[in-house]
Amino acid sequence: MTMETIETHSTRSSAEAGDLGLAKTLRDLQWSRVVEAVAARCAGPLGARLTSLALAPDLATARVSMEETREALALRNDGEPLPLSGIRDVRSSLDRVARAGSLEGIALRDLRVTLGAARTLRLFLARRRDRAPALVAACPIDPTLDSLEEEIGAAIEADGTVSDHASPELRRLRQEVANLRAKIIARLEQMLIEHGDVVQDRFHTIRDGRYVLPMRTDAHDKIPGIVHGTSGSGATVFIEPRSLIEQQNRLTLALGEMEAEEARILAQLSELVRERLPELRAAVDALDRADLRSASARLAEDLKARVPDLVPEARIDVKDARHPLLILEGIDVVPNDLALAAGNALVLSGPNAGGKTVALKLMGVFALMVRAGLPVPAQEGAVVGFFDPVLSDVGDEQSIEKNLSTFSAHVRRLATILDEAGPHALVLLDEVATGTDPGEGAALACAVVDSLCRRGAALAVTTHYEPLKAMALSDARLRNASVGFDVARMAPTFHVRMDVPGASSALAVAQRFGLDRVVIERAKEMLPEQARTFDALVRRLEQQHDEVSREREALALERRALESERTRVQDELRKLKEREERKLTDEGQRLLKMIRETRDEVRSARTAMRKKEGDQALVEEARKAVERAALRTREGDLAGAIAPEAAPEERGAPATAGALGPGVRVWVPRLRAELEIVEGPTRGRVRVASGAVKLWANVDEVRVLGADGGGEGAASKAAEPAKTEKRRETPTPAHAPPPAAEPIAVRTDSNTLDLRGLRVDEALGLAESFLDRLYGSGEKIGFLVHGVGTGALRDAVRDYLRGATRYVKRWRPGESDEGGDRVTVVQIA
Repeated sequence: MTMETIETHSTRSSAEAGDLGLAKTLRDLQWSRVVEAVAARCAGPLGARLTSLALAPDLATARVSMEETREALALRNDGEPLPLSGIRDVRSSLDRVARAGSLEGIALRDLRVTLGAARTLRLFLARRRDRAPALVAACPIDPTLDSLEEEIGAAIEADGTVSDHASPELRRLRQEVANLRAKIIARLEQMLIEHGDVVQDRFHTIRDGRYVLPMRTDAHDKIPGIVHGTSGSGATVFIEPRSLIEQQNRLTLALGEMEAEEARILAQLSELVRERLPELRAAVDALDRADLRSASARLAEDLKARVPDLVPEARIDVKDARHPLLILEGIDVVPNDLALAAGNALVLSGPNAGGKTVALKLMGVFALMVRAGLPVPAQEGAVVGFFDPVLSDVGDEQSIEKNLSTFSAHVRRLATILDEAGPHALVLLDEVATGTDPGEGAALACAVVDSLCRRGAALAVTTHYEPLKAMALSDARLRNASVGFDVARMAPTFHVRMDVPGASSALAVAQRFGLDRVVIERAKEMLPEQARTFDALVRRLEQQHDEVSREREALALERRALESERTRVQDELRKLKEREERKLTDEGQRLLKMIRETRDEVRSARTAMRKKEGDQALVEEARKAVERAALRTREGDLAGAIAPEAAPEERGAPATAGALGPGVRVWVPRLRAELEIVEGPTRGRVRVASGAVKLWANVDEVRVLGADGGGEGAASKAAEPAKTEKRRETPTPAHAPPPAAEPIAVRTDSNTLDLRGLRVDEALGLAESFLDRLYGSGEKIGFLVHGVGTGALRDAVRDYLRGATRYVKRWRPGESDEGGDRVTVVQIA
């Protein structure tokens, strides 16, 4: 939709008004004030031209407009409002060029500035394409216009004058003019000194485009020349010295040539503009479109409005809705919940000046706002349907010229509404069928409401008619609602209560506004019994509704308090967990630091051995220290000191005193490792080992393994004589699963190789070098990180390990705490 569409919509709207009554609806709802609020928030010239807002003709268009506004609002909330500074009104200039006219320097300057604004907007949106796709689509700006901006900028200065750099000829002519002017002025200054006794002032001036000297009238013949006029008093004669006539003639000719060259440059630039008119008009439309959406977002901010759910059904369901015009006036608005659906009617009743008409107009304004791409001031989750047409009859339409009474005008309007209303119509009737006999008026009101509901329209009416309120109690298509009246304060509350009819409280209102109490009491006596009974019933309903509302509010407060307390407890638990995690992380870092320090000792010892043929025992002692530190880290990790995982795996059978002894293989759940007893049991403890790493464990925390690694045969094994020599392991093929014994696997930077992202041939080459280094350094465990992905790299690495018997004793997939199948753990031969 172009901005031309936006601006000319009011013309089309006037044409539609004859059929749909839209013009009256816009007047009834004071829509022009909403338009003014948007216009006041525009950054560019659109604000001065905006007299109407286009109402989307269909749901799809309305959703696009609303999405554009939502994106503009989201950008503002992120501190990135649309950049719209520098936009000038260039539409008249483009129209002039279209008529083969030439532009002045100021007009070209404004066009260049506007093109700069368009470029800024285009780049801004391009960088936010993912966050604002609707705005990108709505504001297309041709990037090739940047070259036109540059060409104009190179030829036109910021003040609108033609630049010296516009052409070499212009630069030459301007230099010639400057030289001639300097010579003329220098000669004039000299003559002022020479003839100081006869000149009137100590300065030269210009008359008729020529430099002249101000001479006293009585001495004008002292300097021969041409008289170019006299002063008002006649005391001064302005003379062009004869000696400067030739030079001034040359200056005049040079000025003419310079102006002609400037005109040629302006015409040339205007022709460039003419060639790009379609792209320029599109860019200007894009700027105006962005300005409109930015202004709509600014209005939404000021109204604290939310983007509603725009649905195809003709219905309204809003919570905490507030009338936007009252908010803009600075009024503390009472929010209300309102609901309305197609084929149904909302019957609003209650005291005068209580807010019935405001609620009625609010629904109409919301229906128009969503069609104009404007968020509505209501709670998040508001639902507003696409209504077309929106028809209203609010206010007095008495016409003396047409000889129509208020009631006659009202009936004529009702006839139009009945003709136009359909399943997607929203109809708003204020004080339906008033201005005539109350009995007949009430009957007419009920018939009109019934007819509009049959047509499928969504209808909201305000009324004081008791029969219409009673109809809403028995007809499922109708729903009562009322505005409250505080009897204690004798004032309306402006709060809409759904499903409760309202008492008109006419006598209370009359008393509030000063009507004589005697008159009020007499009126009460004259009320029909039926009216008094109905009024009493309504007031009882109102009281019950208020009690329920208070209880509901109390429950809501209690629920919010509970939610707040739950949130507080959850925050405390989260903070406690974070503190524990920090503590565990710090402990883990301490252990890792200890491992690294000990590893450095090993490297230092090995270096000393190589350089100075040091004692091999020093190296072995250092390596044992590393293994002890690794075991401590493993214990801490598996015990949950760093990152607790799943519960320890259970293997083997519970240990008994007779089943334990040196050489017996046991499962230690807290370490998730199979170890061999090398000492004990002593005082309820046994010493277990894996390689050079040894530690004490309680008898009740180990489980005896059978020959196959399970619990079977453990007792028979324990009955054998204790072995004093370490059992010899049967060689295991490299491709077999890991046997019971394995050094404690502690992952460090030095024993880990990350192969992720490499090709298979690259990965295998690095893996071979890595294993060779581990083999040469005496490392027992290595970690190959290959990830999962398609599994190709993992399978290739493991196929390689099956044949790498020189380096690999055995290998296995990583445990869950080691990285799982993304990692392969290698035991070095």
